[in-house]
Amino acid sequence: MWSFVTALFLATSGSAWAGGGTAVSYRIVGDAIPESLTGAPGNAARGRAIVASRQVGLCLLCHTGPLPEERFQGNLAPDLSGTGARWSEGQLRLRIVDAGRFNPATIMPSYYRSDGLVRVNPALQGKTILDAGQIEDVVAFLRTLREPPQQKAK
Repeated sequence: MWSFVTALFLATSGSAWAGGGTAVSYRIVGDAIPESLTGAPGNAARGRAIVASRQVGLCLLCHTGPLPEERFQGNLAPDLSGTGARWSEGQLRLRIVDAGRFNPATIMPSYYRSDGLVRVNPALQGKTILDAGQIEDVVAFLRTLREPPQQKAK
């Protein structure tokens, strides 16, 4: 079932979001998708742009992260700082592909899942939010985030 944030994601992303495409098959091993969805590594600069984008990834709607130029970052989800130190490439990939595998009640959308969803616009049925290349780019960017979140002064 889609969450409030998924609905908000689709509502706020407007017509710029056309769906990532049809998902290719992948293999889950434990808590990870060990192989790249494209067979090649992603591009961290493109991944950073997707994470920061208010039209594509919308990650900052819920997350905060080390993107100081981006205003109005979210506080509903964990800080993205240090994700590259906390999780392996494969673990990050699965979390982006389908966060619901870890927490069925998560508000994070499954960026690379198109089955088992309800109330999907007919034009978007069978499509993913991000395509395989975009998933790999986001994974590449998140892997660069090695420093833990900064402690805020009290």
